[in-house]
Amino acid sequence: MESFSNFLSVKPLFYGIFTSPKVIGVTILNLLNMVREAGVIGAGGAGFPTHVKLAANAEYILLNAAECEPLLRVDQQLMAMYPDEIIKGLEAAGKLVGARRALIGIKGKHKEVIPLLKDRIAAMKLSSFIEIKELKDIYPAGDEQVLVYELTGRVVPEAGIPIHVGCVVINAETALNIYHALHKQSVTDTYITISGDVPKRLTVKIPVGTPILDVLKLSGVDNFADYAVIDGGPMMGQVLMNLDGYVTKKSKGFIILKKQHYLIKRKMINIDQARRVNRTSCEQCRMCTDLCPRYLLGHNMQPHKIMRVTNYKLDDIEDQKMAYLCCQCNLCDLFSCPIGLYPRLANLYSKNKLAKNNIRYTSNGTNFHARKNRENRLIPSERLIARLGLREFNRPAPMTEAVVAPKVVYIAKSQHLGAPAIPVVSVGEHVSVGKLIGKIPVDSLGAAIHASITGTVVEIADDFIAIRRDDNV
Repeated sequence: MESFSNFLSVKPLFYGIFTSPKVIGVTILNLLNMVREAGVIGAGGAGFPTHVKLAANAEYILLNAAECEPLLRVDQQLMAMYPDEIIKGLEAAGKLVGARRALIGIKGKHKEVIPLLKDRIAAMKLSSFIEIKELKDIYPAGDEQVLVYELTGRVVPEAGIPIHVGCVVINAETALNIYHALHKQSVTDTYITISGDVPKRLTVKIPVGTPILDVLKLSGVDNFADYAVIDGGPMMGQVLMNLDGYVTKKSKGFIILKKQHYLIKRKMINIDQARRVNRTSCEQCRMCTDLCPRYLLGHNMQPHKIMRVTNYKLDDIEDQKMAYLCCQCNLCDLFSCPIGLYPRLANLYSKNKLAKNNIRYTSNGTNFHARKNRENRLIPSERLIARLGLREFNRPAPMTEAVVAPKVVYIAKSQHLGAPAIPVVSVGEHVSVGKLIGKIPVDSLGAAIHASITGTVVEIADDFIAIRRDDNV
């Protein structure tokens, strides 16, 4: 948890007053409390509590609008639908961290959204503060450390986070939720893309806690016996072992593919199977290292060395420790290796083994510089999509006003990084949409949770709070 210490120094009460008409008179601490009370977290990824991230002092606030995972379509559509709200949420976040500039990182291919955002920024007289910077259509453009470099030219140190180089990063849906927090609206819904080998591809707003199966059936598939589902994007998402789970605040997409699809077979390999395959075939070609995004940023992340150590049971602890620098982007497993080995799983094996022995990585460097050949080794999204066997499914997934009204929602106590929320309701209690049902434990990293439907609390389990919808709603 040492990396989070930079987020924990909250600014004085009257650090500043916001300039936008909607937030005039709102003090820094008031806004921070609004974000905290609304339960805003990173909408995707690990779900880091946003109020903790925005308690930092930073030079730049960055909006991650890259959405670099293939087939996902949430952020690009939200920016087209709610440009003013997202811009105002970004402005508020920027003022909160004391940023001198706000930078929006969006892929240049979004040629309709970019001029819309520019027009709205100008209309709100925010051009001196907010700037749009176009990104190449590469993977992983949305990785926080890659984004920081592309937008600011700064390299986050090894084992570091963006605040170490004066940056705080939020994504488009998080900015929208910050805007809603200003208006005392809690996070009760999330936007999800359903895509893949299905009759209907769509993006839809879903109440938190909705059974995943209810969401998947919007695809036009009713029987999933022959299908597998990836929770998240096709690169970093995991195959669901069953479909009995529930939507959380950080759910962003479900990719539905036939069980025999190449990508599903690759993702179903476990660490022990991968180690056997790696040992019999790795010829130390270095492709996994030469295309690694973190290596190209100047970090000492060299997957081919970890393959060497794990394959031959060598005792070089230093080469094993670099596994902590792996961002799990999955390029090495799913694109880089010419014979289809599993360097990422070798990294994960080494990291888990070191963690059990309480061995950590310590960086010897302070200033890092991107490697000179980086620009020639970036991975175009179209090539990646073709390699994954997803080209025929790379189609629009338009925002749809689908009605998803689950009879019961199961709201996870832990859908964020940190401690689980503590229930503040009882079984039998009637709650309305937006009511606080779980609070942050005292002196802990965490996020509040709220009712996503109006109804009655019917169960409080170790992992969730269940609410049954009113019959007349």
